[in-house]
Amino acid sequence: MGKAAALAAIAEDVRGHRPCDFEPCATAANMVPGEGSADAALMLVGEAPGATEDREGRPFVGSCGRLLDDVLASAGIARGEVFITNVVKARPPGNRDPRREEVEHCWPWLRAELEVVDPAVVVPLGRHALRRFAPGLKISDAHGRLFEGEGGRRLFPLYHPAAALRSRGLRTVLERDARRLGELVRKTEGA
Repeated sequence: MGKAAALAAIAEDVRGHRPCDFEPCATAANMVPGEGSADAALMLVGEAPGATEDREGRPFVGSCGRLLDDVLASAGIARGEVFITNVVKARPPGNRDPRREEVEHCWPWLRAELEVVDPAVVVPLGRHALRRFAPGLKISDAHGRLFEGEGGRRLFPLYHPAAALRSRGLRTVLERDARRLGELVRKTEGA
């Protein structure tokens, strides 16, 4: 089975996963698998779907997604070149933070996406995603820098676009960090 077919199978499994005893899975309108290039050098990982993502069944398609697309484009990275997913595949009620057991419940899907895509760099978006890959790091300390996470994965954490929508200062930081990420990608491709 090719990589694109493997990702399609994972996506189908995610979409078909209901009902379930975990609150987000039981209350969400749609389960939200990752999407993007099966050969992506970058995998962007958010915390959980928002309201628009829950409605449409796709990751990062609301206001956060538009900001993310703009920030990536300004760094020379097209959305179609990356794989975008979330730690939790269903929207927590009231947009609350995902609980540890919900993150663990969804881990097999994220792990499968990681194994298929095998990105050169994982880009955790925000503190919840970063915690999944590097529990000891804080987003305020780690953003915009390359780290090695659990299992030897290379991580380049960014602030979550939702935080940047709420704070002009964080948007500036997100844009600067994304430019660094673009430079890293170009160096990696040139090597």
